[in-house]
Amino acid sequence: MAVRIAILKSDDRDVLTRVAPEVFDNDVRRDLCEEFLRDPRHHLAVAIDSEVVVGMASGVHYVHPDKEPELWINEVAVAPTHRSQGIGQQLLRALLEVGRQSGCVEAWVLTDRSNLPAMRLYQSCGGNADPGDLVMFEFPLREGH
Repeated sequence: MAVRIAILKSDDRDVLTRVAPEVFDNDVRRDLCEEFLRDPRHHLAVAIDSEVVVGMASGVHYVHPDKEPELWINEVAVAPTHRSQGIGQQLLRALLEVGRQSGCVEAWVLTDRSNLPAMRLYQSCGGNADPGDLVMFEFPLREGH
């Protein structure tokens, strides 16, 4: 059976009960999954092989008072067993299409220049690397994070 790509909806939380290793950073929590999928601005594309999620791409469609809607691509991941098969491209393209359908004018993602697989993936899907040296700052909002 071929890998299929799906955009999860609010009632699809059970799809995430069977996930291959290394698709998510941590175990999927039901409460967070439900909250994520209920929010119409949160989007999750998944790759499914034999009823197991073997890849995902997540994004947030956001608006701002002075900017057109944009899609922030949070993560793209594929299980080691399914890498180098074009699944990352399929997931990213599906997520970009969700952004288009949502009226987003642009999508963007951050990665390290040293992450060559990510750089190749984003370029292969039409992304343009910013020539500058972007710096991301993180602000822990809870102790221990």
